[in-house]
Amino acid sequence: MTITGELFLGSKRVARDDQFQAYDPATGALFGEGFSKGTKEDAEEACARAAEAFPIYSALPLEQRAGFLDAIADEIEALGDELLERGSRETGLPIARLTGERGRTCGQLRLFAKEVRDGAWQQLRIDHADPARAPVPKPDLRLRTVPVGPVVVFGASNFPLAFSTAGGDTASALAAGCPVIVKAHQAHPGTAELVALAIVRAAEKTGMPDGVFSMVSGSGQVIGTTLVADPRVQAVGFTGSRSGGTALMKVAQQRPQPIPVYAEMSSINPVVLMSEALKNRGEALAKGYVGSLSMGAGQFCTNPGLVLGIDGPELDAFLDIAGDALLGTPAQVMLSDGIHKAYEEGRAKLASSPAVTLVGEGQEPDGPTRGRAAIFAVSGKDFIADPAHAHEVFGMSSVVVKCANADELAEVLSKLEGQLTATLQIDEGDYADARKLIPVLERTVGRILCNGWPTGVEVGHAMVHGGPFPATSDGRTTSVGTLAIHRFLRPVSYQDFPEALLPEALREGNQQGALTRIDGAWTVG
Repeated sequence: MTITGELFLGSKRVARDDQFQAYDPATGALFGEGFSKGTKEDAEEACARAAEAFPIYSALPLEQRAGFLDAIADEIEALGDELLERGSRETGLPIARLTGERGRTCGQLRLFAKEVRDGAWQQLRIDHADPARAPVPKPDLRLRTVPVGPVVVFGASNFPLAFSTAGGDTASALAAGCPVIVKAHQAHPGTAELVALAIVRAAEKTGMPDGVFSMVSGSGQVIGTTLVADPRVQAVGFTGSRSGGTALMKVAQQRPQPIPVYAEMSSINPVVLMSEALKNRGEALAKGYVGSLSMGAGQFCTNPGLVLGIDGPELDAFLDIAGDALLGTPAQVMLSDGIHKAYEEGRAKLASSPAVTLVGEGQEPDGPTRGRAAIFAVSGKDFIADPAHAHEVFGMSSVVVKCANADELAEVLSKLEGQLTATLQIDEGDYADARKLIPVLERTVGRILCNGWPTGVEVGHAMVHGGPFPATSDGRTTSVGTLAIHRFLRPVSYQDFPEALLPEALREGNQQGALTRIDGAWTVG
């Protein structure tokens, strides 16, 4: 399939003279076609097309909307190995990893198609009138959620498929009834174009309005700012750095009409080694820790960047085993030159702290853009004293905090910023101590794991991939799982409406199997 480097403005394809090339992180060289850098006018046209598509797309029958999502998944799969090979060359990620990510991408599109058909996300509520109520008659009130409007999605560097062009933000926004404009990530432009082509083909085959999807590339300061500031855009989905996310939040809040930016930005995902678990399973825990830390060159937002335990012989043995295991870990290709440089800078800053000791390192790099794994240790007292010890270093770097006692461990957890996850490594003898920590973790994270490792996020109905700031900009939401659809919906009530003017889903007896609350009681319509 020919990659052209063009922009997608609805069904319109546009090429610009100002272009950039893809970067191969494994070789450190640019390669291939030129990709157009969009202009401010291109971004504005994408917004205009999305605004024109919105009233048409949002009013389509739910079955047609769901069919569009299913068709996108089909078209992505039809791209075959070309998509995986291009993605691997642009990111350094292995084919096996991208094969799994493609499966997740298509799986979540089909999951949202099922969610659309189910209809429970509409939150239908009907409170019938009671004219005889005294002293004031009760009005007829009916409620449903409606899509907010066009949504801008920023592609992520570390997930070229599952968190980018047709990733979770795009799938959930389209499921909600919102047209999507994707700001493609420049780290994998060819991959983004192939997936965009799949979406456009699916839109054509299922009769979607022109403008339901657009994709533009180019400068974040020009394209990104223009998209977020455009008055026609009503919400933003972002996965990336804290600096990038907060910059977009600032633009969104300075608009005459501020809008939400649902940004996933920073997390070090604390892992607590409870005493009995550490005593009984220390060796297995140490090896599992290194495996989780080094997976995918550590380039996961759920990487175990922080481990806490009570100082003593068991923790020392854990560190010795982890350090030895790390010796055999090869340096791995990172996603881009910029990410690799940031990793090396963050690792060097940790190493330069007088309170920090190096537990162990992985093998030395044997090529460009390769990150070397490292584990550091620090006392609980010193960790608390310097907030810099808790800063995320995106890659195969982690800090083990040696706490003096259980009280200091709880204090460390209580002082952490918001996180995506926390993990408790526990045996039955730890349950009493764990109960004391769970309320602290509930205030700090979006997902608490027992006896696992945080890398890997299941896409399902009960998943939360979010957390208090700065893990995400709005800790009440999730970017993974079916609850993600609610970011792009808002409730509307209809009071004393004639039946003929009510939305079809709120007409008497017309809930078509959707979960509905009628006069306070839940029922399946």
